[in-house]
Amino acid sequence: MSPSKVFQSPEEKIRSELGLSSGVLIIRRNAPAALLYEDALLERNTAISSTGALIAYSGEKTGRSPKDKRIVDEPTSANKVWWGPVNRKVSERTWDINRERAVDYLRTREHLYIVDAFAGWDPRYRIKIRIVCCRAYHALFMTNMLIRPTEEELAEFGEPDFTVWNAGQFPANTHTEGMSSKTTVEINFKAMEMVILGTEYAGEMKKGIFTVMFYLMPINHNVLTLHSSANQGIAKGDVTLFFGLSGTGKTTLSADQHRLLIGDDEHCWSDYGVFNIEGGCYAKCIGLSAEKEPEIFNAIRYGSVLENVVYEPVSRVVDYDDSSITENTRCAYPIEYIPSAKIPCLSNSHPSNIVLLTCDASGVLPPVSKLTPEQVMYHFISGYTSKMAGTEQGVTEPEATFSSCFGQPFLALHPMKYATMLAEKMSQHNANAWLINTGWTGASYVSGGKRCPLKYTRAILDAIHGGSLANADYETLPVFGLSIPRAVEGVPSELLNPSRNWVEGEEKYSKAVTSLANLFVQNFKIYQDQATKEVLYAGPQL
Repeated sequence: MSPSKVFQSPEEKIRSELGLSSGVLIIRRNAPAALLYEDALLERNTAISSTGALIAYSGEKTGRSPKDKRIVDEPTSANKVWWGPVNRKVSERTWDINRERAVDYLRTREHLYIVDAFAGWDPRYRIKIRIVCCRAYHALFMTNMLIRPTEEELAEFGEPDFTVWNAGQFPANTHTEGMSSKTTVEINFKAMEMVILGTEYAGEMKKGIFTVMFYLMPINHNVLTLHSSANQGIAKGDVTLFFGLSGTGKTTLSADQHRLLIGDDEHCWSDYGVFNIEGGCYAKCIGLSAEKEPEIFNAIRYGSVLENVVYEPVSRVVDYDDSSITENTRCAYPIEYIPSAKIPCLSNSHPSNIVLLTCDASGVLPPVSKLTPEQVMYHFISGYTSKMAGTEQGVTEPEATFSSCFGQPFLALHPMKYATMLAEKMSQHNANAWLINTGWTGASYVSGGKRCPLKYTRAILDAIHGGSLANADYETLPVFGLSIPRAVEGVPSELLNPSRNWVEGEEKYSKAVTSLANLFVQNFKIYQDQATKEVLYAGPQL
């Protein structure tokens, strides 16, 4: 190997990959926020908010495009990947065409950005990620979302374990075999690369890396990857995991001034404890206020990226209640912007409480239920929630959905793999499990029910963390068999049992229960051949 290859810098390597001579374009590696701000402001519609955050727009796509997620069908991973509606196959030939298409586009840009950083806070398991993109806002976004290396770590970074080629401004060719639209997000586990075409939504990069961790951690290290937030008690050091899809409250509920934040979205549970995959948070901003969510509100400052928000053009004050662009307004900020963040973002303690969050638009499920081991398996595999407006293209109001492991769009392996690992870890470490409904109470979304107030959900969590809820007096919710506490300090007792506060009467409530129970039963049929009788019985009994 020649000396030029041995000592080739990352910038030189990218020039070589793109077939460019020196000086043809500017490549910025791990650029500071100030420089990325300057470059980003040259782009159309980019601005600085009144609090100093960078405001950017993702173009036509303001949410993920799950139907355009693909994994390359190649021999090293083909027998491991969970193929189907989540992970669509794409041939190696199509991958080659799309990768070359992305590279062709990137080589025409005046500026390129490299972000070299880590996924995973535990040095025993972290992987080196390289992002190559041509929008400054994308570079700042991933600088915030990945774990930022020190100067020494960056100097010794070497070859990445995984590379993302983001040419999202350029469309895929719909005439290419396997392409159903101009958008494609493709992962190749043999090449350890990802290509993005036809979408500028920054969340595709973040969730692509998540899928990679869902694949690598269980297979290579027997480490469980989780779509969850996590925090730790300051006094007792107890860890709580919060599972849930976007819009169910993972970010909001884990940002608790009385607890240390390990992370808001993506974690791994190893033999040594829990560690965050990311170096930042990606919080929903719709309806955000300093009163309701002060830690998140105050994190939106210089260095943060506000995405697809509406602002007053003179004062640059953001209107967090304006959803005219999208319901899925977001902010990406470094996790250290949260005062209660636990740095480094890992814990040597194993979880004491597992919280499954659902946003139930039917209003049937109670605000909190204590789950048996079998019930937590059933509800983890089911992953019921109501998909919230704006989290995906075309979703404009809540709709019932089931997402296995509360993260089906990001799973690389069969859901039973993750569910079995979770059951083993919970049994080993004696973790309690809870189902919390942050959705509607009193009636369904359609019938005018109200969403459970955040202050009551926080009071429920305080009772969980304080230990009082584990020893409370319980009653059983018919059909679902859920154990409901009769009283929780700080929560109106009439709110706890939905069968008693249904505004349309008991008969209509019973019909709503039967309707939701049928959805659960139908969904679980695809898993019942691999589930035990005890787990099957833990579901709704009609």
